[in-house]
Amino acid sequence: MSLAISYQDIERAAQRLQGVAEVTPLLHSRELDQATSGQIFVKTESLQHVGAFKFRGAYNRIVQLSDEQKQAGVVACSSGNHAQGVAATAQMLGVKATIVMPEDAPAIKVERTRSYGADVKFYDRYTENREQIAHELCEQLNATFVPPYDHADVIAGQGTVGLEICQQMNGEADILLSPLGGGGLCSGSALAAKHNWPNLTVYGVEPEAFNDTQLSIQKGERQSVSQSANSICDSLMTPTPGELTLPINQEYVNAVLTVSDEDVEAAVYFAWKHLKLVIEPGGAAALAAVLSGKVDVANKRCVIIASGGNVDPLWFAEMLQRQSA
Repeated sequence: MSLAISYQDIERAAQRLQGVAEVTPLLHSRELDQATSGQIFVKTESLQHVGAFKFRGAYNRIVQLSDEQKQAGVVACSSGNHAQGVAATAQMLGVKATIVMPEDAPAIKVERTRSYGADVKFYDRYTENREQIAHELCEQLNATFVPPYDHADVIAGQGTVGLEICQQMNGEADILLSPLGGGGLCSGSALAAKHNWPNLTVYGVEPEAFNDTQLSIQKGERQSVSQSANSICDSLMTPTPGELTLPINQEYVNAVLTVSDEDVEAAVYFAWKHLKLVIEPGGAAALAAVLSGKVDVANKRCVIIASGGNVDPLWFAEMLQRQSA
């Protein structure tokens, strides 16, 4: 079975993003070294445009549209980070954007999406299908749909995170951990990193209640989690892995780990206290896996992707109080 993208697709995406996306810092943390007995590096996509890696895939998709398609506009559905990536890209390129967002999306993500000039349409994530709503809007507006993860251009754009890590590291890493929702970031980054470092071990990290990729790899076909599942990791609450991303993850990801909400909250606090980084819950999933001992990184060179930093201010303040008590 041929995969949706190749390493060359990621290289071409990197060329399109050059001078547009930030080359985010790859930080070496002595605090994490001490906590884990490993050599730990953090790829800070929380410092990317719009505060998340999603800008990369959105830009790589939209910039390739024809002039006619750009004039008609784009539609996307997202809990927030992809929404902002699409909205910011559309604003840069002079394209109208309509975003379908869940009613319970963090207020900061809704506000920032609107700040880029996008039109926001809300839906109930527990009773409505966001893809159906988005495709109906595309028909009404004659617009182009920009998927959050399940499109070759989007996956290739997200994969530039893995490519950059290889370019930034002095020598090879032993382990790479990526947050895992729909699978675009994890699959693209795993493909890019393993092309350069064939002996690399890659872990995807999902919330316990949204372990759809873990289940799908175990069963050998796409599985869905319960519609009532919930997590503080709003950016990773994807009930079913992508049709395109799953085969790539099956090929390049060694194992999928899961973390609890308690693990994630502790990781968000650790990042704030010791790394001086603000990371949103979903963005801290990979860090949570390392700090909670889900993977042994002792005496290993390990890279953790911190995928986003768009955390709800009220939740963050309450978390600091809980963790500081």
